[in-house]
Amino acid sequence: MDRMFRVMAFWTGIFAVMFYAGDMMEAAFLSLAQTAFFLAVGYLKLSERMYVYIFFSYLTVFMIGFTYYSSFILVPSFGH
Repeated sequence: MDRMFRVMAFWTGIFAVMFYAGDMMEAAFLSLAQTAFFLAVGYLKLSERMYVYIFFSYLTVFMIGFTYYSSFILVPSFGH
């Protein structure tokens, strides 16, 4: 399971680079923070159950944040 956190760190790092190349700085910094988090957790050598708990907590925080953003902050528009 620790390797999967390192794989997620790799992919969020790729997203950070692509967001940076697309001049989307906020998303790049958010992806970079996720990369650092996944990389740090990937090298902790925790038990399988603890990795699952951490991943479940991460998904819960993500869904709460995404729902808040899409409900209260996002302004729907086309072409901007």
